[in-house]
Amino acid sequence: MSRVARKDQQSLPSTLTSGSKLPVVETRLEYAKEDQESRRSVVPGHGASSSPQVPPPNGGYGWVCTACVGIINAHTWGINSSFGVFLAYYLANRSFAGATTLQYAFVGTLSISSGLLMSPVATICVRRLGTKPTMYIGVLLQSAGLVCASFAQQVWHLFLTQSILFGVGLGFMFIPSAGIVPRWFTTRRSLANGLAAAGSGIGGVIYSFAAGAMIRTLGLQWAFRILGVIAFVVNIASTILLKDRNKEMGSSQKAFDLDILKKTDYQLLLAFGSFSVLGYIVLLFILANYANKIGLGASEAASISAAFNLGQAFGRPMIGYFSDRTGRFNMATLTTFLTGLFALAIWTSVRSFAGLLVFAIMGGTVGGTIWATIAPLTAEVVGLGSVPSALSILWITFFLPCTFSVPVALEIVDGTRSYLGAQLFAGFMYVAAAVCLGLVRARKIRSRRTAMLEAKGVLDEPDSAEDGPGRESDEQKTPWWKGGFRRWKLERI
Repeated sequence: MSRVARKDQQSLPSTLTSGSKLPVVETRLEYAKEDQESRRSVVPGHGASSSPQVPPPNGGYGWVCTACVGIINAHTWGINSSFGVFLAYYLANRSFAGATTLQYAFVGTLSISSGLLMSPVATICVRRLGTKPTMYIGVLLQSAGLVCASFAQQVWHLFLTQSILFGVGLGFMFIPSAGIVPRWFTTRRSLANGLAAAGSGIGGVIYSFAAGAMIRTLGLQWAFRILGVIAFVVNIASTILLKDRNKEMGSSQKAFDLDILKKTDYQLLLAFGSFSVLGYIVLLFILANYANKIGLGASEAASISAAFNLGQAFGRPMIGYFSDRTGRFNMATLTTFLTGLFALAIWTSVRSFAGLLVFAIMGGTVGGTIWATIAPLTAEVVGLGSVPSALSILWITFFLPCTFSVPVALEIVDGTRSYLGAQLFAGFMYVAAAVCLGLVRARKIRSRRTAMLEAKGVLDEPDSAEDGPGRESDEQKTPWWKGGFRRWKLERI
């Protein structure tokens, strides 16, 4: 046997020669590939620090950071999720003279798209100022937007305050915090990210009820002011406790790394995210208004919005938990497709409070898949070191879908005088997103199988005639039913 072959054999565990070598090789190849991608994104010449990476602790203080990011999500995205209650109030009371339905719709969507549009600016600020100072700026802007909205007299005042000022503040908090949790974990990454993302759903439940109650009892103006004060206090405290791992990971924090766009898998991931957001924003903001349309009251409409967010609060951690066990691409593809199926099969047929409540919970459970899985999926596609740049491009790509999803849906409603078109629009967007992610999954499986075959060929091929015919392959030694199970395991991705 050659010297290289002996060296390789000595470095392999004893289990490799006992007939269980493929899973070991698969695991080593998978971690080696991820490590290689991460290191490639931080070596000199790729715009990053050359300091060695410190492996993620896969827990420890990472759980504190997970809790803090979840609380921040509850008081940014959660508060924003209650806009469905504000929208229903605006449309029912015609709060601002001369304002149209389309203008009210843009108030909500611009708050999201403004935040995502800030991704390159926020990423640069993180590089220049640090994570916490950037987030402190966001806390001030978001709280100021809510308080200033309480003094709005015309609809364009809402655009400046509840939309842009609030949205920019949201972006300066969300963009720096989005990449913190994945860098603390390896095998628990999806679970931790799902728990952090669940904060949006929990906050949406709380503030859907709270905003509706405050508007009814205290008025619109005081509802804005109270929300602004609460958001300021809670977000400041949570930001103080956060700790990033940018130095340990050697992250470049580049706003844009255009080389990423050359990857076909990343292009498909962008399409998956865009289609998902188109459907998600419609569900998030239209359900409460649809409740009013079928004759339900303001409190019932708020309950529907809260039920959707409650579903997200339960669904996002579950999606993260099972993603780590069944495969991140598998879980995200399945739940995204189920959301589209629920919208097409259930939402289009419900006309009662009970039926709409059931759909809101079911749709919320799987509808927020994009937010629970996008960071781990991005890390697998581009490598940990390139996550900030990849997410920046992703958020910019979301700008148009976030801005025009609800206006397009409401224009369909006004043009057809029916919600059926908007319901079909949301459902088919989710189906299209599932198809795009399914293509990424298929490409990853093919790459993995190719790497497995190459590794197996190296291990099984004899170096010379005196070495013998080589070790017997798994297909020859394993019964057909075990081989089928092994093939299924290889496709968990």
